[in-house]
Amino acid sequence: MITLNDKTYTCPVDVTLSLVDGKWKILILSHLNQFGRRGFSEIRNNLPRVSEKMLNQQLKELQGDHLIEKQVLSEKPYRVEYFLTDQGKTLTPLFDFLSSWGIDYLKKHNIDYLKDQHLYK
Repeated sequence: MITLNDKTYTCPVDVTLSLVDGKWKILILSHLNQFGRRGFSEIRNNLPRVSEKMLNQQLKELQGDHLIEKQVLSEKPYRVEYFLTDQGKTLTPLFDFLSSWGIDYLKKHNIDYLKDQHLYK
């Protein structure tokens, strides 16, 4: 067993999954990996079904796990940008794999995302 931050894990895979678990975290991380720095509203607009409360919670957890950082750009109006930390950037091969796998899966189901991706934005 592994104990980290007062939590017990069964193996390194369990640790990794706990950091990116849930529907939104992996999508947030992937979005920041693909587009770099993004403001709160840009992230929210890319995840149309996420509530502001849930997005705030997920961003705080990702910050607490040192996978993303937040930079305050201005106080009035309040404007921030989020970006991957160096540790967060090490997840790039995971995002690349998940994207490639998903594209292949879609192709097997007669959906050519690469050709028609403008339809999905």
